Amino acid sequence: MSKIGFIGLGIMGAPMAGHLQAGGHTLFVHTIGTVPDALTAGGATVCASARAVAEQAEIVFIMVPDTPDVEAVLFGADGVAEGLSAGKIVVDMSSISPVATKGFATRINALGCDYLDAPVSGGEVGAKAASLTIMVGGPDAAFATVKPLFELMGKNITLVGGNGDGQTTKVANQIIVALTIEAVGEALLLAARAGADPARVRQALMGGFANSRILEVHGERMVKRTFDPGFRIELHQKDLNLALATARALGVALPNTATAQELFNACAARGGKAWDHSAMVRALETLANFEIGGTPAAE
Repeated sequence: MSKIGFIGLGIMGAPMAGHLQAGGHTLFVHTIGTVPDALTAGGATVCASARAVAEQAEIVFIMVPDTPDVEAVLFGADGVAEGLSAGKIVVDMSSISPVATKGFATRINALGCDYLDAPVSGGEVGAKAASLTIMVGGPDAAFATVKPLFELMGKNITLVGGNGDGQTTKVANQIIVALTIEAVGEALLLAARAGADPARVRQALMGGFANSRILEVHGERMVKRTFDPGFRIELHQKDLNLALATARALGVALPNTATAQELFNACAARGGKAWDHSAMVRALETLANFEIGGTPAAE
């Protein structure tokens, strides 16, 4: 049994921390909002600051929304860095800048501690089901120590390389997801506009080479018009901003990623920042002046 710190108990963090607690570990937690009753009932110690968490825990997990949030948790007043002692491990499971991550790791290493960047894929459903994909960057020894804890939260756990490589992998993941949502949206929109039943088209495509998890889950959302998140558009916008900023720094062109971001931007402009990211199809429908599930006009 380990003394585990967990900072950030939102939609994703709360169930992830719950799995660690269910695994028999002692939890020290801190969050901006309310700590879930299930964690306190299970014996979690609520700490007044990130520093207090780091002082008491051997391994500190962080799960917050964006790069500035991670920086504040780590290095702000009463932050994690102020409570660390040599030999502890910091694990950031947020999805943030790969470049900033390398800098954060260097600063934590200077305190005699290891740092793992371990962003996840799988959303709220994966967090609750302990089926997250976890992409890790950092030293082998620290990964080996933390892997049994990762296994309480996820299924596909990969040490990709050094610090920053986990975040780079997550950026790549979000590019693929966004572009696949766009492809599925375009395909179902075309089929519906041509007069075919989009639900049956989706079912047929799931038996062929075009099948994907996106077609299965988000294709169904598009057909049934169920756009409650899931994974909010504003969070995917953040991830694509990271992709495009990294690409600019490296001199790499990502034209279709930029297109996907503009479609998300169009949804956000319509008040859809909190829609599920499958609702990107709504921007495509606006361009086509036709909605999946609508009745094609007589030609």
